[in-house]
Amino acid sequence: MVEIVTICTGNICRSPLAALALRTRLADLGVSVVSAGTRGLADHAMTDEAQRLAAARGIPAAAAAEHRARFLTEAHLASADLVLAMARDHRRAVAELAPARSRVAFTIREFARLAGSLSDAAVLTAAAAAPEQDAAGRLRGALAAVSGQRGLVLPPADPADDDVIDPYRRSWATYELSGAQLDPALDAVARVVRLAVAQTPA
Repeated sequence: MVEIVTICTGNICRSPLAALALRTRLADLGVSVVSAGTRGLADHAMTDEAQRLAAARGIPAAAAAEHRARFLTEAHLASADLVLAMARDHRRAVAELAPARSRVAFTIREFARLAGSLSDAAVLTAAAAAPEQDAAGRLRGALAAVSGQRGLVLPPADPADDDVIDPYRRSWATYELSGAQLDPALDAVARVVRLAVAQTPA
């Protein structure tokens, strides 16, 4: 099974929203998507505003209401095929906690920027060239192609453009901005995962 982990700070706004959205979008592929926080507010629910963003994105209200935050540990990363950080400091935390996961750890907006330089055909070719042709193996092949774009694709003029803004304890407008930054990145992740995993040989 393909395992994806999304990470933010408190695990009550950005990362659970990303995880729930990806879980909803990729449900037919049997992909596991979980979330955690580098300073996770253990057992806290998603903020009301984050649940509102989730509802606006077609995520069942019950799924958002059931979320409880957890603190990121090495165990959460041990078997992750893809790690999606909401900001650069979260990606650094992943690299420190599980250095072996660095090549499959991206900020979610960085992932979108890199993947955007690859055509569907390029993603499919990379997945097909993977040594292991199960779903996780094909995704690893595709992710190697995405990671390989580092240093080839120009970085953003402002490094903060690779981050999703943290809306916690801020205005509803900031929550909306956070969601708007997240949406195209979710599209990019779903595209790559679906291209790689949906073509898994029977």
